[in-house]
Amino acid sequence: MRWVTHESSTVYENPWISVREDRVTGPGGDGIYGVVTMRNPAVFVVAVDEQDRVCLVTLERYTTGISIEVPAGGSDGEDPLVAAQRELAEETGFEAADWTPVGTMNALNGIAAAPEHVFLARELRPITHADGHAQDEEGIDVVAWVPFAEVLAMIAGGRITDGETVAAIAMAGIRLGRFL
Repeated sequence: MRWVTHESSTVYENPWISVREDRVTGPGGDGIYGVVTMRNPAVFVVAVDEQDRVCLVTLERYTTGISIEVPAGGSDGEDPLVAAQRELAEETGFEAADWTPVGTMNALNGIAAAPEHVFLARELRPITHADGHAQDEEGIDVVAWVPFAEVLAMIAGGRITDGETVAAIAMAGIRLGRFL
């Protein structure tokens, strides 16, 4: 059975998201479905240095508390690669000479329309003029370079719980031939 939308209304919106409520008929019959739509796609950066370490940031999320993640953020209407380059620089103080798109994914696709682009960044170097101001604005407490194998152990052990980070690491790992 296909979903049928009978009526739709926006119940909330801000510069980043909109929330709508749809009256639908679906596999379970008639009902109400709430949908969150991101205004712009998000970007995720798996930065891997020459020592096979992944750049991770630690910050406090309003919704879930302390979180260890790959650098990420909204594209703000920019080209996803440009946004990924900006996010890496802002959140870590690094830039990369080699960028590889590794795929797209959808966050919380049962309740959201939230496309995300994942990039692998290599040939990294510190930005000489980085001042850390953006890290402060983002609430980033720690920028750490963690061996790829240890990142996998952090996921397996429940230290990394951000779903998009887990998926981005998986996509980059597949591209790097770690799981084949």
